[in-house]
Amino acid sequence: MSTLGTSAPARMTGIGRVLVVVYAIMALAATGRSAVQILEDWDNAPLAYALSAAAALVYILATVALVRSDARGWYTVAWIAISFELVGVLVVGTLSLTHPELFSHDATVWSGYGYGYFWVPLVLPFVGIWWLVTHRGGAPVYEPHEAVEERSSW
Repeated sequence: MSTLGTSAPARMTGIGRVLVVVYAIMALAATGRSAVQILEDWDNAPLAYALSAAAALVYILATVALVRSDARGWYTVAWIAISFELVGVLVVGTLSLTHPELFSHDATVWSGYGYGYFWVPLVLPFVGIWWLVTHRGGAPVYEPHEAVEERSSW
């Protein structure tokens, strides 16, 4: 006989660690890109550079939230950050293709669905959401119990 327990699986193992490392790399890349763009060329493309800065903040927040996602509040923050990232990639990616004049001077991290980063910005939120769903706190975890041998009292 078996039952379902409610113990949450460890989040910072295996794919969870890889996911955090990729988010951290994207946070560094987006932060560096946006800082250089804003400091050197803000007047030429303020929309694109503001979006790059927003992407950097989202990646930083997602990284911290994933690391601390064992706490319910941070788990919720991770969901919000990664969902915002997905919407941002889809909206900015679509706008960069349908209205290229908005990004004619320079691209953002999310332009062309992240083509400048080998489409990692497009794939990453889907992986992040999958990971959050499969590692949510309180999800039932199969825990087998020892078989009990029943004997007749006769």
